[in-house]
Amino acid sequence: MIKEIPVNLVSGETVDFAAYETKFKALSDQKRLQIMYELTQKGSVCVCDLVEIVEMPQSKLSYHLKILLDAGLIKRETKGTWSYYELNHAEVNRLLSPELCCIFRKTDDRPSNCCS
Repeated sequence: MIKEIPVNLVSGETVDFAAYETKFKALSDQKRLQIMYELTQKGSVCVCDLVEIVEMPQSKLSYHLKILLDAGLIKRETKGTWSYYELNHAEVNRLLSPELCCIFRKTDDRPSNCCS
């Protein structure tokens, strides 16, 4: 598995393609997209309420939540015996930002503020 590939970015940094692979795999499932959408609409949601919202048994929901957590797309906070989930807006915005698009542009075609 390729961890980092040197990419000719303005900042001189490398790109961790394995991390992007994990994130995009997490986004490639309709149920996980639905979970992210519901978290966007409702904010912080208890897992017990999320079971009803997405109409899925808790065991399957936990599987999908773990994938989203491992990808950094959602956050979890435990209060007592319950876990509350919310969208990681910063990571989702970074992932869907022009920064990623700049990685896949020819060096000569990049705007001056791209990947900086």
